[in-house]
Amino acid sequence: GGGFITQGCDPFAQTQRSKLQHRRARINQQINKEMRMRAGAENLFKATSNHKVKETVALELSYVNSNLQLLKEELEELNSCVDGILFCSCANVTSCVPMIPLGLKETKEMDLMAPLKVTVCVTFFPPLSQAMRTPSRNEAGLELLMEYYNQLYFLDNRFFPPNKNLGIFFHWYDSLTGVPSHQRALAFEKGSVLFNIGALHTQIGARQDRTTLQGVDRAIDAFQKAAGAFNYLKENFSNAPSLDMSTASLNMLVRLMIAQVQECVFEKVTLTSAQNDFFTQLQIAQEAARVEEVYSLVHQTMTQAHVKDYVPFSWATMVHVKSEHFKALSHYYAAVALCDSVSEADFPEHEKAFVQFHVTMPEGPSLRLVLQDPEERRKLGKAHLKKAIMRHEEAMRIHSLCKILRKMDILQEVLSFAHKRSLSKYSEIDHEEDFFETGDASDIHPKTNQRPEIKSPNFSQVKVTDIFHRLGPLSVFSAKNKWCPARRVHLARGENGFGLTLRGDSPVLIAGVIPGGCASEAGLKEGDYIVSVNSEDCKWSKHAEVVQLLKSVREEGVDIGVVTLQSSSGQTVVIHLLALSEPYASTLLAWSKKSKRSKSSTYSLPFTTVGDESMY
Repeated sequence: GGGFITQGCDPFAQTQRSKLQHRRARINQQINKEMRMRAGAENLFKATSNHKVKETVALELSYVNSNLQLLKEELEELNSCVDGILFCSCANVTSCVPMIPLGLKETKEMDLMAPLKVTVCVTFFPPLSQAMRTPSRNEAGLELLMEYYNQLYFLDNRFFPPNKNLGIFFHWYDSLTGVPSHQRALAFEKGSVLFNIGALHTQIGARQDRTTLQGVDRAIDAFQKAAGAFNYLKENFSNAPSLDMSTASLNMLVRLMIAQVQECVFEKVTLTSAQNDFFTQLQIAQEAARVEEVYSLVHQTMTQAHVKDYVPFSWATMVHVKSEHFKALSHYYAAVALCDSVSEADFPEHEKAFVQFHVTMPEGPSLRLVLQDPEERRKLGKAHLKKAIMRHEEAMRIHSLCKILRKMDILQEVLSFAHKRSLSKYSEIDHEEDFFETGDASDIHPKTNQRPEIKSPNFSQVKVTDIFHRLGPLSVFSAKNKWCPARRVHLARGENGFGLTLRGDSPVLIAGVIPGGCASEAGLKEGDYIVSVNSEDCKWSKHAEVVQLLKSVREEGVDIGVVTLQSSSGQTVVIHLLALSEPYASTLLAWSKKSKRSKSSTYSLPFTTVGDESMY
């Protein structure tokens, strides 16, 4: 019954988030109003040649732009409160940079009772739909969202006919701006739930303790699954009315998740490696360069025309900070490899590893000479450290431009720690008598030993029972079929039986009616489906079971409930076919797979048998 209502649901989170949601929506309305005013003022400024008018408009424009900036900052502050925190991090400041999780999309309550007029819906579906609005931020919450998504398959096939609108609006708020959107298509509901599955994976990933190997692996898995959910959404759903589900936004989110996976891979390498080995230091440097490369790509994506006005400034800034931070780390680890980790016995192997380490060959002596000469190694190491310090300082400068990031002590500490470490190393290898000008070190060639995967959602992982099971087999009682209203027929047995032929299972079909026989006189027709016998539900009954019910009929006859399939287009919902039988478990393998109807069967009966049909 109601087990799924509490499992994976956190209803207490709803009140506070609803208040935040209303404030976000109000600010967005004000922003839209200011944007319209700015567009009008800009057009007037371009059109007029009157200097006095131009001055007045210019003053108005500066006022509007100032208002817009304040509103955007207020919205940014609110966005940082939705779902608790905008960025999540673990405790160890020396290695863990905070990650970017997504807030979940909010939705309004949905009333299916009026448009569908189906009591089974009222009994089971709303509690699941309500619980889905407040999933807990853990695996149980994910399971709840997956269960609801899988139930939408049954809802879609039962009640939403192809090419026909039922007038049900699905309301969702944009996850980042809070702007409300609605659409009649059930696909919007499916897509929004799928978006929330991805968003919940990001929150689970961002909350892992990445100072442990187990925590890093869990974070990698969560961000890869988030990338898979957003990618699946991008490839299978289109024309969503909200910006967070546009192709450009989803593409950005997939790239962001992949970058966060790559960052976790870097952390995994630093956790599992010996810190003083030459090859290890080169590997860590190249892993850091790979992280910088993917974050640079994310930053480019976030600053594109269709995305930059929509993505939070704190996100774009964080991604930019990370690209600079990891570039600095790649140069730092290159310097450590050169200055601390070279042993003469391993020169041939070192040279081989070093050949493809830089993007372009460093100027000056050959690599062999650099590796063999401690002074040349020190010079090149110093050049790498100089570049590392410059990039650290750039990361700290960019970080200081964002009010929200400035409030994050953990990020400040990570950047400061890395900067001081590079300065300390530089002081250690710097000699007072150095009169040469430190050269410009070449960038490190990006390389990774673990490429991120995009893990598509596994819908079969969560087995569900069809909530609408009592309506009968989905292959027959679905939205693609149109039914005549149910009829109740009283049928008596004559000297030659009932005068009809039955075929198939679940439900049993009346395949033929003998002219002038009892069935014909009662009004039964070829093509009718038997859905009840003496008020006993038969929609799921096997051929033999219906036969047994008919055989046990006494002289007063039997009441048979039948429906007739009209055509393959449109649908009349079979409301009156509901019975009070217990739902029967039906496992959903994947939302796109269709059920298969049972084959017709032949039974040995004391009546005439024609082919696979039984005659009464």
